[in-house]
Amino acid sequence: MQLFSTFECNTFLEMAISMLEKKGIAKDRIYAIPLDNRMEERKIFDTIHRSDGTSLIDIGMVLATAFSVICASIGFKLTWGPIYWGLIGAFLGFMVGFAIRLYTEKILKKKRRLLKGKQSEVILIIDCEETQAEMVENILWRHYALGVAKVK
Repeated sequence: MQLFSTFECNTFLEMAISMLEKKGIAKDRIYAIPLDNRMEERKIFDTIHRSDGTSLIDIGMVLATAFSVICASIGFKLTWGPIYWGLIGAFLGFMVGFAIRLYTEKILKKKRRLLKGKQSEVILIIDCEETQAEMVENILWRHYALGVAKVK
């Protein structure tokens, strides 16, 4: 039977491996595989084939609506009239909102990702007998495994 588990790269992983060795699991039956971190930056603009779930136009649409209403109201007193000033306000509001969202995605969220310092996870594969599976699973959970799966 094989047990698969994922861990953050920390001392709990090392303690889990040493505890498994003390309980009778041989070293050649324990496999620890570190995952590689992404080296390239994430793309901000979505394509037709890939979307990350964040929208760059949500704040722009809200501000476009607000600016168009305000500018159209003021446009009754101006020479071009409310329609032109409403369109100008919508365009300006959209650009301001788009710039705000682009700034938050590009600058602020990048800094947050760097500050987290999230290291790559490690996949731990253990080959064991079916009689040992429950004990191995308990050891993995006690040492803060992120997830555990069994395969017969």
